[in-house]
Amino acid sequence: MFCEPTPQHAFLAALAGDWTYEGECSMGPDQPWEKNSGKESGRTLGDLWLLLEGEVPMQEGAVGKTLFTLGYDVAKQRFTGTFVGSMMSNLWVYDGELDESGTKLSLYADGPCFTTPGETQRYRDTIAMQPDGSRTLTSEMLNPDGSWTCFMRSRYTRV
Repeated sequence: MFCEPTPQHAFLAALAGDWTYEGECSMGPDQPWEKNSGKESGRTLGDLWLLLEGEVPMQEGAVGKTLFTLGYDVAKQRFTGTFVGSMMSNLWVYDGELDESGTKLSLYADGPCFTTPGETQRYRDTIAMQPDGSRTLTSEMLNPDGSWTCFMRSRYTRV
C-alpha cells in the first residue's frame, strides 16, 4: 500500500525534466529508415511515479502527443507502466526490469502486430542512461526465432 522510494524509483526520477530527441524508425522490413525528432517533458508524481509527455511532428503539420507512465511495483519487484499516443488506439502495458548496472531499463509489452492485422506481437522498449547525461530509447519486436528486430531508436538530450 504505502511505500518508501527505492533505488528503482530514483532511476525513474532521473528521467524527469525537459528533453529533446532525434531518432529514426522503420515502418517495415523493406522500408527505409525515416528520421524524426521531438520533445518530451517528464515529471514525478510523488516519489513513486514518472509521467513523460511527448510531442512528435506528424505528416501535414500535425503534432502527435504521447503519455508514458512508469513506476516500480515493490511487491512484484518489477517496473510497470503504460504508453498511449494520440495517433494510436492501443494502450501499451509494460512490465520490466533494470539491468545490474542500474543504467538500462527493459520494458516488455504485447501489442498489435505490424505485419499481420488482428495478431499480437511481443515488444521491448529499452531506456538506457548514457555517461554524458543523455539517454537512448530503443524499440524492438520479437521474431518467431527468438531474436529481436529494432524498428526505432532515439537519443534524448536535456534542454
